[in-house]
Amino acid sequence: MINTKPADQLSAVLIEEDPSDGLWHLVDSGWAEEHLPELPALRLEQDPIHRHKDVLAHTVAVTSQSPSRLRVRLAALFHDVGKPRTRSYEHGGVTFRHHEAVGARMTRKRMPKLGYQDELTREVSQLVFLSGRFKGYTDGWSDSAVRRYARDGGALLGDLNDLVRSDCTSRNPRRVAALHEALNDLEQRIAELAREDARKAERPEIDGDQVIAHLGIQPGPDVGRALKFLLELKRSEGTLGEAAALERLDAWWAKHQK
Repeated sequence: MINTKPADQLSAVLIEEDPSDGLWHLVDSGWAEEHLPELPALRLEQDPIHRHKDVLAHTVAVTSQSPSRLRVRLAALFHDVGKPRTRSYEHGGVTFRHHEAVGARMTRKRMPKLGYQDELTREVSQLVFLSGRFKGYTDGWSDSAVRRYARDGGALLGDLNDLVRSDCTSRNPRRVAALHEALNDLEQRIAELAREDARKAERPEIDGDQVIAHLGIQPGPDVGRALKFLLELKRSEGTLGEAAALERLDAWWAKHQK
């Protein structure tokens, strides 16, 4: 690791098929304390009353079982860095409220210091910010909530879902299976709503005013039926061009008038 910037050193570990040994070495050797102090800070002390997971061990496990793409691995590594700053015992047990938002800000500050580019920093920070959004899904999301999740994920949606899927280190196979099933259901709903929205956004090649002018008819039900025909024509045969579409409209109208 001599003569390389910290980002290169960290990335070399993260892109390994199993980065767990490398990550533990970065912590145990003191490298993380010098370059990425947020990581060893996750080794939270176990409280005898308010017991909780060792967040560092959890983070290493999540990172190791996430897909070996640098952006996802970095998001997995940073996804819980906000927990030490948000830890509270005021609500009947240990809580880490809003740790994703805090962690996203910490990520934006730390990654450039390590030597990562601005674009990757923004992407990883956004993944950290959104990493906890899925937790409420099983309580029942409306279609608008599903659309909002997909919209906020944007181009990072696939990475976000991979991060969510990796963020389950339970030894209970039923719990793991339930999370994966719920995420699969969410992905299916996203796809179905996208298809539905795309169909609603479709437009025939010829609009209502053109139909009225071309056929010489008044606004009314016939215009709606003509537009429906033109839309189905476009769906089944693709874009024909205005002239060809008008010819097909004439044939449809002649048949319709009989």
